[in-house]
Amino acid sequence: MNVAVISDTHGYFDPQLPELLRGAQEILHAGDMGTAEVLDQLNAIAPTHAVRGNIDPASLDLAPTLTRRIEKTEIYMLHELPRPQSVLKEWNEASPLEGKAADRCQRFLAEFPESSRVVIFGHSHEPCAYVLGGILFFNPGSAGKKRFSLPRCFGLLEISRSGVRATFHGLERYNDDLPASAWLPVGEARAW
Repeated sequence: MNVAVISDTHGYFDPQLPELLRGAQEILHAGDMGTAEVLDQLNAIAPTHAVRGNIDPASLDLAPTLTRRIEKTEIYMLHELPRPQSVLKEWNEASPLEGKAADRCQRFLAEFPESSRVVIFGHSHEPCAYVLGGILFFNPGSAGKKRFSLPRCFGLLEISRSGVRATFHGLERYNDDLPASAWLPVGEARAW
């Protein structure tokens, strides 16, 4: 199953999205949608589920977290992680972790539901895909207007019986700075 993952649109619906998201059976929006119109436009492409971001008005009636089971994969979604995204990057690059870093990582992983295999988040506008402790942490980046020096992009989760692949797709002419894809095999145990 193909699931499009989008975040941080900030009220902007990129006109490329209907074509680029064609074939997605579902869309997950990780917050900072900005307006109900963006949700309506995404729902016109595929059924869309979203969480509330820090700029989203209460009138959008979005929950701060969402759990979805797609096939046999449980996905937990929130807008902002309880730790900075940069810490995930450090843990990923330093793996295997030892001592205090390993203890902090274990406490972080324990903050998510035990059955979660994928954690989708946004907020930083910086795309990333890391597998830590048997969980795929996936930030699709920002699909809104260009901010900072980060690429404009969205993500795709390909969920199959053998696992989950996370990939990035650019919304700009040049997309050289998109991260590599990540793979989470279905049998990988959730542990550190």
